[in-house]
Amino acid sequence: MPNFCAAPNCTRKSTQSDLAFFRFPRDPTRCQNRHRKRIKELSEDEIRTLKQKKTDETSEQEPKHKEINNSNAQNPSAEEVGEEQDEDILPLTLGEKENKEYLKSLFEILILTGKQNIPLDGHETDEIPEGLFTPDNFQALLECRINSGEEVLRKRFETTAVNTLFCSKTQQKQMLEICESCIREETLREVRGSHFFSIITDDVVDIAGEEHLPVLVRFVDEAHNLREEFVGFLPYEADAEILAVKFHTTITEKWGLNMEYCRGQAYIVSSGFSSKMKVVASRLLEKYPQAIYTLCSSCALNMWLAKSVPVMGVSVALGTIEEVCSFFHRSPQLLLELENVISLLFQNNEERGKELKEICHSQWTGRHDAFEILVDLLQALVLCLDGINSDTNVRWNNCIAGRAFVLCSAVTDFDFIVTIVVLKNVLSFTRAFGKNLQGQTSDVFFAASSLTAVLHSLNEVMENIEVYHEFWFEEATNLATKLDIQMKLPGKFRRAQHSNLESQLTSESYYKETLSVPTVEHIIQELKDIFSEQHLKALKCLSLVPSVMGQLKFNTSEEHHADMYRSDLPNPDTLSAELHCWRIKWKHRGKDIELPSTIYEALHLPDIKFFPNVYALLKVLCILPVMKVENERYENGRKRLKAYLRNTLTDQRSSNLALLNINFDIKHDLDLMVDTYIKLYTSKSELPTDNSETIENT
Repeated sequence: MPNFCAAPNCTRKSTQSDLAFFRFPRDPTRCQNRHRKRIKELSEDEIRTLKQKKTDETSEQEPKHKEINNSNAQNPSAEEVGEEQDEDILPLTLGEKENKEYLKSLFEILILTGKQNIPLDGHETDEIPEGLFTPDNFQALLECRINSGEEVLRKRFETTAVNTLFCSKTQQKQMLEICESCIREETLREVRGSHFFSIITDDVVDIAGEEHLPVLVRFVDEAHNLREEFVGFLPYEADAEILAVKFHTTITEKWGLNMEYCRGQAYIVSSGFSSKMKVVASRLLEKYPQAIYTLCSSCALNMWLAKSVPVMGVSVALGTIEEVCSFFHRSPQLLLELENVISLLFQNNEERGKELKEICHSQWTGRHDAFEILVDLLQALVLCLDGINSDTNVRWNNCIAGRAFVLCSAVTDFDFIVTIVVLKNVLSFTRAFGKNLQGQTSDVFFAASSLTAVLHSLNEVMENIEVYHEFWFEEATNLATKLDIQMKLPGKFRRAQHSNLESQLTSESYYKETLSVPTVEHIIQELKDIFSEQHLKALKCLSLVPSVMGQLKFNTSEEHHADMYRSDLPNPDTLSAELHCWRIKWKHRGKDIELPSTIYEALHLPDIKFFPNVYALLKVLCILPVMKVENERYENGRKRLKAYLRNTLTDQRSSNLALLNINFDIKHDLDLMVDTYIKLYTSKSELPTDNSETIENT
């Protein structure tokens, strides 16, 4: 132990019996330095001056403290008010405590059914034999907990009529809505904490017979991770204007998000819904100009463009392609059958055959080159489907054989052949551009500069559409001949021709006017809409990423493009100087230091907070829907949504239970749920035992 005090000018030593000294642990690193800084010993005059200064400061602060105390007495703080209110709250009675415990048990069962994806209703009434009562899943789980010895439920059961349900359908619905709201609020609280976010919707889905839009939010959490989380379903409206109003109302009023902080919006929808969601995007842009309308990184540009084409033949063809892909993924035997046919057809090009067989095992319909793959695979698909349908060895059941017949008829229709060939050729001009948008950060940055060239090529096609369409139609005709498919117009147009003898409409001119021209025109316009000036400016700001800076020889000018985000910066006046320091930092880095190649890596730099404006810009750029989520573990929202929809029958889906299932790892507060339920519903009805349904004894 030390025998003296370390404080300056202190003469006390450990020889005094009433003193005990403490030795601070040594710092090995500092101890290696022999020239340590010594504590200055103060003279008596310096000590006297410091004491006098402290006395003067104390005398000046006393009147201020009195004023503050007087004001506090007149205006008590929120905490004091809360304490006073708590004192006025009466303690819970025994019945109220038991009721809360009972409700907590009900909420636990509902959360369990949601997380495990168990439908509340066990059987349809028409499935139950007459005279037999089978409880639904919720009732069965209640009885299971009673039988396992849960005292609260057992006591309620003993005081309830034999023919009474513990929890009515109405009460279940009310409690589920509270569960959904509380679970969603946990995510939304993080979103609000991060300030900036983006909104993304997935394709319209059927929830128990009603169409809904799945909604996801993108934000950067406290650990600087980009996350994409599912926050709920919105009922779909046929009228685009009504849908836009309800979409905005739900996000702002019901969910409590401030759209002033929304920096991006993207909508992944099939062709039938594309135009309506575009109206939603336009209405939001009118109110919130910084909510940039973009492509979503999870959807290939070419498939997104194809789904948005307002041509019925294109919509039908896309649906057929999805059904064919799903059909062969129903079983490994079907994929094996397709592989055998591919092997036979590509004996002279085994490398391409092997590549196509590998592609068949993936969800190839979402690829940038999906239409090229389809054209190469078409002969194999037709032969395989035809073989399954006409199999004489009865290897396939009637359901599979019948489905194969329907799909074979669809893909051997000449209208389908022409449509996929035209789409393949038109979208070949955007394939490389779209692939770069889903590539590395540098690829996305340079893709923004190549849009002008893409539009120039498409405009040239439009100016010479007669020539281009002639080549496309010839390719479609040759493919149809190879597959022994008759070249003909759709039925309604053939009938129109028969009634009009003077009509000179040919197949080639018909498909030019109804397919090629509108498709090219639409894709040109759609590219201009989705890649607006604001969107391109935002992508140009990606030069902030050090690896992009390096490729540009550190000769960048982010200030000009970052003006659109000036209001989002903590210190906008120092932006220019800060960007200069940021460039110098990476230009003169050590030889062994690699340049961060993604926003994710840049955000996780240990000194990123020393560049507050750069940090703010990177966070905003990161949440744009067009930027891919670098770390897959934070993209669980979309994956779990797909899994829920894939594993749950349409009539058993529930928007409330879906949120619980998809966000099963989010913490929940049972006490909050119970208190919310009591506050909202017990004032309108009595205890749960009185708010029950009676079942007639059969």
